[in-house]
Amino acid sequence: MADRPPVKLGILISGSGTNLQAIIDAIACGDLKAEIGLVISNRPDAFGLERARRNGIQALTIEHRKFASREDFDRAVAEALRERGVELVACAGFMRLLSPAMLDAFPDRIMNIHPGLLPSFPGTHAQKDAFESGVRIAGCTVFFVAPGVDDGPIIIQAAVPVMPDDDEERLAARILEQEHRIYPYAIRLYQEGRLEIQGRKVIIKGDAPGSTSAPLVNPPVIK
Repeated sequence: MADRPPVKLGILISGSGTNLQAIIDAIACGDLKAEIGLVISNRPDAFGLERARRNGIQALTIEHRKFASREDFDRAVAEALRERGVELVACAGFMRLLSPAMLDAFPDRIMNIHPGLLPSFPGTHAQKDAFESGVRIAGCTVFFVAPGVDDGPIIIQAAVPVMPDDDEERLAARILEQEHRIYPYAIRLYQEGRLEIQGRKVIIKGDAPGSTSAPLVNPPVIK
């Protein structure tokens, strides 16, 4: 596949920014050809802003409460991203639903990460909901954002077994580890031009080294 230039990223956050840090680290070690043009938080106390500044990345607070409507806020965010030449937007713990004002500004160019195996357990308490439901396998999902709550074509998922001695916190920590692996990889697939949206599905072009059809069974079947 032909070499492609780095992708210009805009990262949206609301909190500590651990997935932001994972993207920064992937760029630093050469696993991801990208440049972060801007980090935006809707909360001025988000620690992710400090992460960005420590790495020489421009960081900006746009407080949603100062806008009359969700659409006005999204238009301000979109304008700030466009001013920095952002191509792909990555929501990394951004606790806001995006309106058509944002989705239309970056059509099929907004990714999100969710700590659940979508379409199961959407919303803000995915780990808790999965744990309390008694599922044997939880996980996380990277997807292209569409209207609705945690909805859109799925790019990549990681399955995380629920262990007998788990509590919600231990399960959430193991899911987060996988988030940090698959989010930079999903962005890499975009940068390499390997993602194609066909309806509700994302087609990944080219070979996928290490792909397997082996199922993950939990607890394992013992003969």
